[in-house]
Amino acid sequence: MKFFAASMYFDTEDQIQNNFKKIDALLQFAKGGRTLIDTDSNSRSTTWHDTLTNTRGKKLEEYLASKQLHIVNKESERSTFHSSRGSSNIDLTITNKNLIKAVNKWEISAEESCSDQNFLKYNIGIADSFNECTTIKVPDT
Repeated sequence: MKFFAASMYFDTEDQIQNNFKKIDALLQFAKGGRTLIDTDSNSRSTTWHDTLTNTRGKKLEEYLASKQLHIVNKESERSTFHSSRGSSNIDLTITNKNLIKAVNKWEISAEESCSDQNFLKYNIGIADSFNECTTIKVPDT
C-alpha cells in the first residue's frame, strides 16, 4: 500500500495557524493520495480525548474539519504526553479519507519511551496485510 507520511512539530511559541502551511504543503504534494500525519500539536481538545479544549485546539479542530482530515486517536487510560507539570493528549495521528479505514488498532503504548511523550502504535493495511507502525518521538537535545 502506498501512502504519504509526515511527522510534524507545532512549536508552542508559534501561532498554530502558521503550522497549517506545513499540512497544506503535504496535502498539495500528495495530490489526494493516502496521507498520514503524526504530530506533536501542542494543542488540547476533547475531540482527541483530552480533558479540555484550549484556543490552539479549537483552531486546529476547525482547520482539520475544513480540510476533511480525521483524527485517529482513541480514548485511552494513558495520555500521549506526561511530565511533572501534568499530562495531556497533544500528540495526534491524522489521516485523510483515503487512508482512514486502513489505520487500525491505534493505541498509546505502555512501553518506556525515554521521553515525556509516549509511543503511538497502530497498524496500517487492508484486510490481513497489516503493517505495524510505532511513532517514535526523539527527545530534543
